[in-house]
Amino acid sequence: MATTETRSEKLDLRLTPTAKQKLYSAAAAAHRSVSDFVLESALARADETLADRQHFGLDSEQWTAFMEALDAPPRHHTRMEHLLNEPSIFDQNASA
Repeated sequence: MATTETRSEKLDLRLTPTAKQKLYSAAAAAHRSVSDFVLESALARADETLADRQHFGLDSEQWTAFMEALDAPPRHHTRMEHLLNEPSIFDQNASA
């Protein structure tokens, strides 16, 4: 794992013996230490999870359409308005 930042933080986790053996086997197959294997795998998954929440690319036409959609007034949906204004099953039994 190539990084210039010194590892100074520790993360402990509990796992089953089966999960531990799987991680050791996978790390060995990748010719990595278990620590490097787990860290690289977890960071890759974190990047995947956060990618669409932090960055998304749009060309100029898509950006214009996106901004127009954000600026547009909300559309009127009669059925949705009715749904949100009628009592729910929780409201009906609240006084019981």
